[in-house]
Amino acid sequence: MEHNLPKVVLGVMVFKDGKVLLGKRKNAHGAGEFAWPGGHLEFGESFEACAKREAMEETGIEITNVRFLRLMNLKTYSGKHYVDIGLAADWKSGEPEAREPDKCEGWTWYNLDNLPEPLFGTIPSYLEAYKTGRNYFDM
Repeated sequence: MEHNLPKVVLGVMVFKDGKVLLGKRKNAHGAGEFAWPGGHLEFGESFEACAKREAMEETGIEITNVRFLRLMNLKTYSGKHYVDIGLAADWKSGEPEAREPDKCEGWTWYNLDNLPEPLFGTIPSYLEAYKTGRNYFDM
């Protein structure tokens, strides 16, 4: 009997000088929408290591002060089920660049009160967690 198990994904809301880093997705689920750096947690990898790896692989920046923001049990996408770990971190060094141009058009720093649209479906939960402290979402 085959078992379908949820996949574990992780996103990281990176802060620099009061702004956050967003990239416009392409050629994947959520194409044309803006999202944080992130991806799948690898076997045996810590959450912090995953956040640092994904930030470097996707944007070329180093991050520090990685911390928990929110957890989401995400079942709203047809045929998919994710455990989505939302983290926050601070920029350490480097200028963001599109290191995976087939997946992202480019990265830009945005003011929290002036984010681009449309936002990727999970992004509002990060913003709510950041503003209110609510850290669990079941969708």
